[in-house]
Amino acid sequence: MDLLNGHLGNILNLIGAVGALGTAAMGLVDASKALWGGGPSKFGFQFIRAAVERFLPTAEDGVRAFGPADVLNTLEANWINGVAEADQKAKAKALIHLRLTRGDAPTLAALAGVDPAMLQSVAIKATTGEQVTQQEIAVLGQFDVILSAVLDEAYERGDQRYRNATKLLAVGVATVLAVIGGWLIYYSTYVASCMATPSSTCGSAWGYWGSRDFVLALLVGVSAAPIAPVAKDLASSLQAAVSAVGATR
Repeated sequence: MDLLNGHLGNILNLIGAVGALGTAAMGLVDASKALWGGGPSKFGFQFIRAAVERFLPTAEDGVRAFGPADVLNTLEANWINGVAEADQKAKAKALIHLRLTRGDAPTLAALAGVDPAMLQSVAIKATTGEQVTQQEIAVLGQFDVILSAVLDEAYERGDQRYRNATKLLAVGVATVLAVIGGWLIYYSTYVASCMATPSSTCGSAWGYWGSRDFVLALLVGVSAAPIAPVAKDLASSLQAAVSAVGATR
């Protein structure tokens, strides 16, 4: 208890510093989205691309002004800009539905396992304004269920990949920053000690890489990003716990 009371301030400062490092690392990762046409923002889009491409026949007739590449570019732009997931799914469905009216209904019907003739009929009537039958509505509904399931899976897996990849990247950035910071501290301490007490036994400053300070910096860097979101709550909880235990003495 004496140890905790004597060093609580240091522990809280350590938690705050580690959390700040993690926040800074995540900020750098977020800033890197301006590079390479989106940078980390593109993580996860490959699942969406693969799912949507299944519903975008690649055959072109040379007349279409809005082809598969345009659809994918539109969806990728929404993904990179962080448009609400529900809106992204709605946009993807709308663009795929647009393909129904452009001669791709039979191909899309085969992908969804529905009646090609019925789906083609719905597509034609959608452009002419004719009344659709109950059977055609049922076919279109079945197609939408399959399409929604495919898009849901793609966007959920894409979102998971994006979140995991950016967190891992933030851990890497925080670790590099912590190791560099630890080396600067070690090097300055090494130089100061040698200047104060010159000795032929002074080791190389590169001894940092096998030192205890390097291991400590590595641990701080690896834990910084995971701790950052809960650093404030962790510090408050620890302080409250010490106060509660101290009150029982």
